[in-house]
Parts: sequence; C-alpha cells; structure tokens
Amino acid sequence: MSDEHERKAKALKVLGDPNRLRIIELLREGELCQCEILPVIGQSQPTVSRHLRLMEQAGLLRSRRDGTRILYIVASEDVFTLIDLIESIQT
Repeated sequence: MSDEHERKAKALKVLGDPNRLRIIELLREGELCQCEILPVIGQSQPTVSRHLRLMEQAGLLRSRRDGTRILYIVASEDVFTLIDLIESIQT
C-alpha cells in the first residue's frame, strides 16, 4: 500500500471512534481547549488527551498554545463534509 493510502486509512481509522467523532462535532463551532471538551465527552483527561493527539497526528486537528491552554481546531473543513456525506449515505 502506498504512503498516501496508509495516510488515508489512518485518518479513517481515527475517525472510526465514536468519541473522536463527538470531539470533531464539538469543533464545528470553532476552536476549543481540552478543558471545554472534557465535560462534554465525559472521559478522563488522559483519554481525551490521547484522542486529541491521535487526531492531530492523523492530520485532522491542529493545535496552538494560548498561555497555559492548548486550543484545538479542525485542520480542514473538509472533514465535516466527509462526516456529513457518510451521514447522508446512511439515511
């Protein structure tokens, strides 16, 4: 499999987790810090950190530091198009 196919497969695998999809949906409204994501997801801080790290490594999220906080944003709005397309196929 080519590197391009591996990259795509990794991104789809990362999106395959329901909690990661919930995080992506939260980020539709714009960037959030982990402290804003934690209460909505209802998982431990280390677990949410892992989800965010995996999505960033897959190229789905970007982060930036703002003082002591790290803010996350979707790297490309196209991820929402993909999620919406999957939803429309299933209905």
